[in-house]
Amino acid sequence: MDPIEQRFRINLANALPNLSTATQAVHADDVLNNVDDVAPPIHVAATFRYPRAPDRMREHHERPSYPVLDIGEHCYSRQSTPGLSRLETVLSSILGQPCIAYSSGLAAFHALLIMLRPKKVSIGAGYHGCHGTLELYARSSGTEVLSLDCAVDQLGPGDLIHLETPVNPTGKAFDIQYYADRAHSRGAYLSVDSTFAPPPLQDAFIQGADIVMHSGTKYIGGHSDFLCGILAIKSGSPGTEWLQQLHRDRLYLGSVMAGFDSWLATRSIRTLEMRVLKQSQSAEVIVSALRLGLVGTCRQSSSRSLSDKEVHVIQKVVKEIHHASLQDEANTEGSWLRKQMPRGYGPVFSLTLHKVEYARNLPSKLMLFHHATSLGGVESLIEWRTMTDSTVTKDFLRISIGVEDPEDLLADLLRGLEAVIGGSSSDLCTGKELNSG
Repeated sequence: MDPIEQRFRINLANALPNLSTATQAVHADDVLNNVDDVAPPIHVAATFRYPRAPDRMREHHERPSYPVLDIGEHCYSRQSTPGLSRLETVLSSILGQPCIAYSSGLAAFHALLIMLRPKKVSIGAGYHGCHGTLELYARSSGTEVLSLDCAVDQLGPGDLIHLETPVNPTGKAFDIQYYADRAHSRGAYLSVDSTFAPPPLQDAFIQGADIVMHSGTKYIGGHSDFLCGILAIKSGSPGTEWLQQLHRDRLYLGSVMAGFDSWLATRSIRTLEMRVLKQSQSAEVIVSALRLGLVGTCRQSSSRSLSDKEVHVIQKVVKEIHHASLQDEANTEGSWLRKQMPRGYGPVFSLTLHKVEYARNLPSKLMLFHHATSLGGVESLIEWRTMTDSTVTKDFLRISIGVEDPEDLLADLLRGLEAVIGGSSSDLCTGKELNSG
């Protein structure tokens, strides 16, 4: 390598830990640049040529297992690719700990269970997919599944507390430090699913997490166009050994990301901070306005005042609003929640409506919200959640806020709430109606 280029890479690597998340997301993989392209190239090859020179050929045990950073060291795409190494380098930088990426969030959770082999897993309400994966794993392993707030003496060394915060689908937040202390007091481990609070909203390692999981499909991806799962592992022992084991396991589980998906993820992560902060702030504006209409108080005021008619509509249709910003701790100086989520409370909130028919019809009354499952994309989504999750009540809606203007989204929601009272589910808001309020 050219000495000047080598010196640049060393200097950049030394500087990265002190740079902001936004800067790391753009520059952390510059140390891997082996071409002149400013935008990283797409790597779709399944296999890679070995060196022609016999003296450069190395036996399997001499080759790097993880991470594979040198472009000449890649062998087979089920193990590593240039694009995947680039993505994992950026993820490790912005999450502050070594990362390994998977083909989906559930693949990451499955890999976590296989690696730790816990005899008991303490888990609370949350994403039904994780519960399904755990049930599948327990069926073959005999692992005992406990509630999140089980008696702490039920846990032992090597067991696992798996905490989702904020939790899917409500957006309620939980105290990570509390559950870290519970786990560590028994020699158990804490894994935190931080999908609903990606960087820069929450760093679960600060509060004591041993492993942090993300469904990268959501905010890391941010464009609803690929699947991805991520495990970030706390450095040191046993984290170093865990990371090596996870990489070996991934090779045989076959749960590696495809080349194009790795490229999409690296592209998307560049704008992670600006997207997430915008989405979270917009969610708070909308939640506060709805809360003001429902009970007369709110945490953050909207620039758009509510008419008496709109207040009446909100109170007639909406029964409850769920979001971390509405928890008591969000309004308490020095609380665990303010320390845990200092830059915002997440872009997802949920509504419980007074009637099932309201919840079923509202998505069809909206113009700016796609009625679809998932979350985290630049577009706003609303979901009658019972269509994909049998554990929720039928009067429940999950809402994921995108990057649109929050006042436009609020106006659309208010028109939709009004429409469910008297109109049919085919009565969509028009642009003219949307701009009239």
